[in-house]
Amino acid sequence: MVAGNGLFYPIFGFASLMFFIYMSFGEIRFGFEEEPQLSFVKRNGTQFVLDGKTFYINGWNSYWLMVQSVDDYSRPRVHEMLKGGAKMGLTVCRTWAFNDGDYNALQISPGVYNEQAFKALDYVIAEARQHGIRLLLSLVNNLQAYGGKTQYVKWAWQEGIGLSASNDSFFFDPSIRSYFKNYVKTILTRRNSITGIEYRNDPIIFGWELINEPRCITDPSGDTLQDWIEEMSAFVKLIDKNHLVTVGLEGFYGPNDQKRLTVNPEAWASRLGSDFIRNSQISNIDFTSVHIYPDHWFHEQEVDYYLEFVSKWMLSHIEDGDKVLNKPVLFSEFGLSDMIKNFSLSDREKMYKTILNISYKSAKKNKSGAGALVWQFLVGGMNEFIDDFGMVPWEKSSTYSIFIEQSCRLARVNGWSQHNTRFKEIC
Repeated sequence: MVAGNGLFYPIFGFASLMFFIYMSFGEIRFGFEEEPQLSFVKRNGTQFVLDGKTFYINGWNSYWLMVQSVDDYSRPRVHEMLKGGAKMGLTVCRTWAFNDGDYNALQISPGVYNEQAFKALDYVIAEARQHGIRLLLSLVNNLQAYGGKTQYVKWAWQEGIGLSASNDSFFFDPSIRSYFKNYVKTILTRRNSITGIEYRNDPIIFGWELINEPRCITDPSGDTLQDWIEEMSAFVKLIDKNHLVTVGLEGFYGPNDQKRLTVNPEAWASRLGSDFIRNSQISNIDFTSVHIYPDHWFHEQEVDYYLEFVSKWMLSHIEDGDKVLNKPVLFSEFGLSDMIKNFSLSDREKMYKTILNISYKSAKKNKSGAGALVWQFLVGGMNEFIDDFGMVPWEKSSTYSIFIEQSCRLARVNGWSQHNTRFKEIC
C-alpha cells in the first residue's frame, strides 16, 4: 500500500507516536478536551436537587484540608483524602474556609490576607472538583480553634474600637460585623488561581455555613444571634445567588419551644442563645444543620441510652423539616468519642448504623432528612489532627463497609447520577 505524494510514512509515524503516548499516559488530558459541566445543588422544598433529581448525602468532615494544603509536604494528604472519599462513594465534605490569626492564617488581621493560604484553599476546591466531591465551606468558628469569634473580638479590642471584651460581642459589635462582612465578601468573590472560577460561581461548592456551632450565652433569649443570622445570611445572598446557605447549628431547641423539655439533651441546651426552629426559619437560610454528640451532652450513660436518644433526636428534627420548616435537614456532624468509659469500635459502629439507617429511610420516603456527615476522616500520618472521634476509614474494614453500603443505598435512591461508573461496580 502506498500513499499518494509520499505522505504515508510521515503520517503513519506521527499517528503511531500519538497512539503510544495515549496508551502510555492514559490520564493525560489534552487542552481541547472540555471539563464535564457541573450544576449547582439547589433546594426544592424539603429536598436537595441536583440535575433535576433528589440528592441525598453520605459525606464526612475533614476540617483540615486548607491548612494541610499550604505546605508542599502535607498537600498530598488532601489529594489522598478526597480521592479516598470519592472511592467510598461519598459526595459532600465539610471543611473550614477560615483560619483567623493562627499559624498559616488565611486572614492575618482584619482585611489582610495571606495569599499562600488563599492558594491552599484554591487547591482544595480544585482538587475536590477533580474527584467530584462537593464542599460545604464554613466561614468562621464559634470556638477558639483557628481564631474563631475570639480572634475577631481581640482585633477590635486591640484597635481600641471594641464595645466589649466578651466573645459574644462578635454578634453585636458593629465594627466586628464589618470585619466579618469584609471577610465574607473576599471569600465569595475570590477568583481561584487554579481554575479561574470565582468561588461564588463554582458549583463544586455545595454551600456556605455561616458559623460552626454558634452560641451566644450572654443573650439566652436568642435575639442577638437571630439578628446576626438574618443580617449575615442576607449579605451572603446579596453577593452569591448561586449557593445554598445554612447556619451551622447544633440543633438545640430554644427557650420558648416545647421540644426543649422533651427532646433537648438537658436543660442547659435551651439557654445557649441558639434556637433551632427560629434560626432555621429565616428566609435566606436554605437548609438546617444538626449535630449529634450524645456522649458529650450527657455524662456517665450507657451506649444503649445514647442510641435511644439519637433516634429520638434525629426523628424530631426530620419531623420539623417536613412539617414546620419545609427545608432539608442535614446532620452535618456526628460521632462517638473513643474516650468514653468502656469504649468499643462495635459500639461506635452501632451508632453509625443507627444514624445512617435513619438517614436512608428518610431518603427512601422522600422526607427532609437530607443526609449525614461523620466527624471526622483523616489519612495516615496525621496524629496531630486526630481527636477522640477521628479515624482513617480504610484502616477499619468493618467501618469502611458501613459507609460504602450507605453510599450504595443512597446512590440507588438518587439514581446513580451523582456517582461515577466505577463506584456502581463496587455496589
